[in-house]
Amino acid sequence: MQHRRLGKTNFAVGQLGYGAWGIGGTMWVGASDKESLEALHLALEERVDFIDTALAYGNGHSEELVGKALAAAPRKVFVATKVPPKNFVWPARPGIGIEEAFTREHIVRSTEQSLKNLGLETVDLQQLHVWNPEWLDRDEWRRGLEDIKAQGKAQAVGISINDHQPDSALGIVATGLIDTVQVIYNIFDQTPERNLFPACIEHDVGVLVRVPFDEGSLTGRITEQTIFPEGDFRNAYFRDDRRKQVVDRVSELVRELELDDETHLPEVALRFCLSHPAVSTVIPGMRTTSSVEANVIASGRGPLPEHMLKILRCHRWDRNFYD
Repeated sequence: MQHRRLGKTNFAVGQLGYGAWGIGGTMWVGASDKESLEALHLALEERVDFIDTALAYGNGHSEELVGKALAAAPRKVFVATKVPPKNFVWPARPGIGIEEAFTREHIVRSTEQSLKNLGLETVDLQQLHVWNPEWLDRDEWRRGLEDIKAQGKAQAVGISINDHQPDSALGIVATGLIDTVQVIYNIFDQTPERNLFPACIEHDVGVLVRVPFDEGSLTGRITEQTIFPEGDFRNAYFRDDRRKQVVDRVSELVRELELDDETHLPEVALRFCLSHPAVSTVIPGMRTTSSVEANVIASGRGPLPEHMLKILRCHRWDRNFYD
């Protein structure tokens, strides 16, 4: 496992992290707790040493599973979690005051609950689960994050940026008050490269990349006939003719890259994210041991060659399937 510096925290974290949204038991349907724990344990055995979870993932269930895995971890594992907005609205909406999302007391209480779920006395990274740039000059979030650091409940702090809105974090990155940002970045959404990544490099802010496979589009396994389990959020994400759009885009991508077939695409997608120097770690969801094995192998192959990156830069896709 290759390691990278997580911004000004100076944590050396594995370039492949474990995204624990899918094991929360809600929105992503299909994996049992037994399968999830097997995947977590294998990831730790393979020296994956960074896990990103959240209090909102299954109302703490993801954190509890992570806690069980940590209890048997053979070495130090860096753990990141997130404070949900009080109003439980994702993404943060313009015009919504910070008192409806992140009061000082809410940040502290949520962090304490997360620590209880995880079985930890301190978390390596605590993040605000949404962000609205209108809150930049408000004291509530600043004081809340200062409190959890001063009390030893968190070693570092950051934010998780709203879907497809990387520039909304430029102001807070420039303050120097946060250590990390978490952002969507993949072959289809390359917008963080324009402004956010240069700002993070300038201000020494670590970057956690989420959704490297575009919720499954870049695995090559989505077809026009794909049906997801009832209750799975991907039924909405890939609704109407969106699966056909994905199939068309992926087919073009595979053809231009001269891949043998779609099965090679996940490795390309993961290595694409690792090719940018601003990226500290990539946190794909890994609900099965087979996903862990494939991602560990792919990440070990490192960044892509420049001729492939040149092709991929032409495959930006400006759309928001979360709407």
